[in-house]
Amino acid sequence: MLILATNGFEQSELEVPHAKLKAAGATVHVASPESGEIKGWDNKDWGRSTKVDKALDQVDASEYDAIVLPGGQMNPDTLRGNEAALKLIKEFFNQGEVVAAVCHAPWLLIDTGIAKGRKFTSYKTIKHDLINAGANWQDAEVVADKGVVTSRKPDNLPAFVAKIIEEVQEGLHDRKAA
Repeated sequence: MLILATNGFEQSELEVPHAKLKAAGATVHVASPESGEIKGWDNKDWGRSTKVDKALDQVDASEYDAIVLPGGQMNPDTLRGNEAALKLIKEFFNQGEVVAAVCHAPWLLIDTGIAKGRKFTSYKTIKHDLINAGANWQDAEVVADKGVVTSRKPDNLPAFVAKIIEEVQEGLHDRKAA
């Protein structure tokens, strides 16, 4: 499994999936446009750093079963301006792999065209962004639509990770390319 993030990721939204997916037996790598380490955002201040396992330009989507996109405001807002990050997310989607986004990370699924026509949830402040992009927004702890998994906030991380595992176990998902 691959977690794609940059500086300003919501601390728990990277660390909890990373730990729980590893505990479930997955190999988990953190990829970023930055090398070395990236720094999280924890509540109202900078949090802990996380080691970057692979540079974004070294990632091959075919080597992974899923991509996990942590939220926070800064992380997805920065990544949505990175064409290589958007291309990678679309590669996962187009291959039928699981694409999972929490909190503000569904912004990335708007910019890749993945949101249109799909059932989504997110942090409440981007609800209208998703609706305007053509998503069917739902106020739910976690929503899955043919291997695209979205969730609202850190409190929902146990359900989010459980749904990622379930969707990966289902195998490749047949869906139209974005």
